[in-house]
Amino acid sequence: MKMRPLDVVPYQKTTEFTEGSMPSGLFRAHQTKAAVWARIMVLEGNLTDRILELVVEELVLDSGRYGVVEPTIKHAVLPHGGVRFYVEFYRQASPELLT
Repeated sequence: MKMRPLDVVPYQKTTEFTEGSMPSGLFRAHQTKAAVWARIMVLEGNLTDRILELVVEELVLDSGRYGVVEPTIKHAVLPHGGVRFYVEFYRQASPELLT
């Protein structure tokens, strides 16, 4: 499993998605901005996170296994039946938060 750096902090979280409410752009290749990491948190069911760059990789995520999205790396997700999930976004902590 990919790991995000320890010095990043959460700054935004999506609403909860289901297989019927997830934005269509998540099915296609998309990416985060530079220096933005993401964590895909599955609450119920499972989905596949397809990492499409560097080394193509498919990971089945469920409530016991979350997905890590690296900055600018293209990926897509594919739900398997009923699923509930959300995405948290992380960025570098400002210096005053680290002291």
